[in-house]
Amino acid sequence: MPDETRQSAKIEPLRKARPCPECSTPSQREHYPFCSNRCREIDLARWLKGSYAIPVAEDETKAEYPDEN
Repeated sequence: MPDETRQSAKIEPLRKARPCPECSTPSQREHYPFCSNRCREIDLARWLKGSYAIPVAEDETKAEYPDEN
């Protein structure tokens, strides 16, 4: 096939590059959503230390829900 008639396929990335949540540089496919293994490990360390927490009401009957009036 001559090169003029051959059409190149457009390759779409699996995910769009987003800014790294740690340092805001573009994310890399190997470390998504982070830019590097370093940023990924910083985030993992925060999870393991308990820096990230999901708030939980001790008594569900007393829980306040913002969408309920």
